[in-house]
Amino acid sequence: MTQTAQPTSLDEVVIRFAGDSGDGMQLVGNQFSNTSALAGNDLSTFPDYPAEIRAPVGTTFGVSGFQVRFASKKIHTPGDHCDVLVAMNPAAFKVHVEALKPGGILLVNTGNFDGKNLKKAGYETSPLEDMRYKEQFNLVEINLNTAVIHAVEGTGLSSKDALRSKNILALGMLYWVYSRSLEPTEQWLKEKFSKKPMVLEANLKALHAGVKIAENSELLQTQHTIAPAPLEAGAYKNLMGNAALSMGLVAGAELAELPLFLGSYPITPASDILHYLARYKNYGVVTFQAEDEIAAIAAAIGASFSGSLGVTATSGPGIALKSEAMGLAVMTELPLLVINVQRGGPSTGLPTKTEQADLLQALFGRHGECPVPVIAPYSSSDCFHAAIEAIKMAVQYMTPVILLSDASIANGAEPFLIPDLDSLEKFPAQKAKTEENFMPYRRDEKTLARPWAVPGTPGLEHRIGGLEKSDGSGDIDYSPKNHETMVGLRNDKVQRIANTYAPLAVYGEDQGDLLVVGWGSTYGAIRSAVRNAQSNGQSVSHVHLRNLWPLPLDLQDILKSFSKVLIPEMNSGQLLRILRSEYLIDAVGYSKIQGQPFATQEIYDHIQTIF
Repeated sequence: MTQTAQPTSLDEVVIRFAGDSGDGMQLVGNQFSNTSALAGNDLSTFPDYPAEIRAPVGTTFGVSGFQVRFASKKIHTPGDHCDVLVAMNPAAFKVHVEALKPGGILLVNTGNFDGKNLKKAGYETSPLEDMRYKEQFNLVEINLNTAVIHAVEGTGLSSKDALRSKNILALGMLYWVYSRSLEPTEQWLKEKFSKKPMVLEANLKALHAGVKIAENSELLQTQHTIAPAPLEAGAYKNLMGNAALSMGLVAGAELAELPLFLGSYPITPASDILHYLARYKNYGVVTFQAEDEIAAIAAAIGASFSGSLGVTATSGPGIALKSEAMGLAVMTELPLLVINVQRGGPSTGLPTKTEQADLLQALFGRHGECPVPVIAPYSSSDCFHAAIEAIKMAVQYMTPVILLSDASIANGAEPFLIPDLDSLEKFPAQKAKTEENFMPYRRDEKTLARPWAVPGTPGLEHRIGGLEKSDGSGDIDYSPKNHETMVGLRNDKVQRIANTYAPLAVYGEDQGDLLVVGWGSTYGAIRSAVRNAQSNGQSVSHVHLRNLWPLPLDLQDILKSFSKVLIPEMNSGQLLRILRSEYLIDAVGYSKIQGQPFATQEIYDHIQTIF
């Protein structure tokens, strides 16, 4: 690879790939991300694609996008606006051009800017004729269709098949601009198309042609470098949230010394958890694809009853279907992990978009007095650790636990520091042993957990089911006083989990003018916005809640140490309602319900309205 001048050094770059859902934007986005991870950059990604299995080609609602931010410093978000926009057709141009920074690179595939595609996108004339785009951006117009057909000549592929490699050609262009190695993608292509030599040759030619085109382009004469980020020493893997969560489930089961059983029904965006766990049979993981959501959780409860760790994973509508069975798990006091990868709703809603609208459902969406602890990872890599924490809660307190992820965490990726397995603390599950006069609802003095009696253990025969149990004996008991006692015991058991939390960490001063409180995937945008406000000398701090129920014991004192409290959420203010009612504080909310995560600038600007 040659270059015309010494590359310039940049701290960070944000690239957005956008095109039709069949243009391979997710594929090239992932390849660029993996290559940047291997280069040692910190990175964060945001895939954004349509819900339709095959949206009409060339329409704005069929646009698929992938944004990656890679940097030589620690970052927390995939970025707000992008430095580079790759627009494969007019629809992608229309949907995303406003997100490009002034002076940014606007790489456009003119081969798709014909009359038919312009009309589908709602243009009467080509927007490329508008001088403002040429004045505002570094507009790079290239017919990728023609370029890739020329590039793969001699491979024997038809023109139709050759066009499938135009995304790889565009990827090669950006690899040259940002001094990325071709080797990781070359190796990936060789593995993917090992049995299709013509396709492999075409893609390799397209990749190298992209490099040559960029190298000789009058508009792309400048190369850039992004130095490795000062990350903690260790081995890293670029992981999406669902993958990290699945690894955490396997690790947590190993630490609890339990076999893992997943009962699941496919639903976007939780389906990948089933796919990932099915690959871990060598760790004794059993996966069961049920015929519906109810059967899935019922099977998981049955696995827990028999002495395994029962897990079920779904998204919002599936949680509604599982709610009755969650009540059964609460009544029988069995360990169970219920994963909800939240998405836009209600009903089918926005199945591929992100939202945080299931918090109240997780806390209170069951009949009767039915308390369940709730935990929410704050990033893709944190899914690993949150899964282990949730499993530990479930087995030590004999309770179902809800883990609230969301689509942006599940599908986003970042470098994951692979932990030293010996550093992970084991918490072997304690199961009841043979004894005389066994009492199935006798409780541990510290945790209030009942014993885990595995069927087939001599002397531990007992009744189980959804009817109210007598305190201690576990016999069916309808008496009013006993019911009230059991309701109180189940609630107190869950509340005692808060005694195990680490103290909350406040980013910034522990008292001041404004505290910004968040949970889940809002972490990155809030942390970055607060950091920017602090750099301006403003008295702003940030606390992020991982444990949403029971609430941390030190939260009230922290909240009352600040004059004002702001709670940004991707819902209509659900945590806001909880904190106002629990602590009688005059907190204010900031809601975004657009199927898109918060941008750092949005939260920063809202902070300014409070001062």
